[in-house]
Amino acid sequence: KDKVYDYYDSVYSADAGQAHYDKERLNCGRRPKWADTDTFINWADDKMIHEKWSPDVVVGFASNQGLFSSTIIPCTTTLYQWIDRGIMKTTNLDLLEKLSRKIKKLDHKPRLNKRILGTPIDERPAVVETRETFGHWEIDTVIGNKVKSDAVLLTLAERQTRFEVILKLNGKDAYSVDQAVQALRERAGENFSSLFKTLTSDNGSEFAGLHEALQDRVDVYFSHPYTSWERGTSENQHKLIRRFLPKGKPMTDVSEAQCLRIQQWMNDYPRRILDYQTPHDCFVKALQQERTAV
Repeated sequence: KDKVYDYYDSVYSADAGQAHYDKERLNCGRRPKWADTDTFINWADDKMIHEKWSPDVVVGFASNQGLFSSTIIPCTTTLYQWIDRGIMKTTNLDLLEKLSRKIKKLDHKPRLNKRILGTPIDERPAVVETRETFGHWEIDTVIGNKVKSDAVLLTLAERQTRFEVILKLNGKDAYSVDQAVQALRERAGENFSSLFKTLTSDNGSEFAGLHEALQDRVDVYFSHPYTSWERGTSENQHKLIRRFLPKGKPMTDVSEAQCLRIQQWMNDYPRRILDYQTPHDCFVKALQQERTAV
């Protein structure tokens, strides 16, 4: 009769149960990479906002160069998601290429040239198309506000390395192009033959003198009308130029120094197609190989 018995009765509390569940949820699942450190995020924001790098280039360059631990570098898709969710300072407005991307119908049916300035692209060696060798260039112009008196940019893109040359011309005419090409030839000097093997352009009247001016040193080929894909390297390079010089901007207002800065940015911009190397680095390596081969 001296024994004492204790009895316990469990009463469920919804609030206590929810609190316990919430606490346990904090420790389950995989932690997002951005939760561990903001080192990569700060670097990526700087590259995308101030240096106008794309998310894919940011991820690829950081991974290839070993700039950060792989545990904090996301994949390209994840980085886009971070931008969309507001985790980054970068917004979609900073990604000019994403905003301007359009899906085009592939209707690659070349038309016959009404104007024949020289050797058609059909006769261009296959090795140029495959980009197996160095020294094959595409030449084109970038216009501003379509006023005849406005200046234009003459662009040359090396197909294998994507190295870009930008020259400002007083007008979109054959004389201006010929003068610029001649100046480029003199500047290259004894390296001209190593640098330039072929040149491909469209059938614009401004390129009417190319074949004559370069036929003794460079093979010049002309693409079909309305076939921009035949000069795809130039087209893609122009998209990068348009990040700085949008359509409608008078090229007369663009200084030589500005052209040089844009050219330098493009040549120092890592490319996925180059395994995230820069066009400048690839260009130097290719030119050194050309000299060694000779």
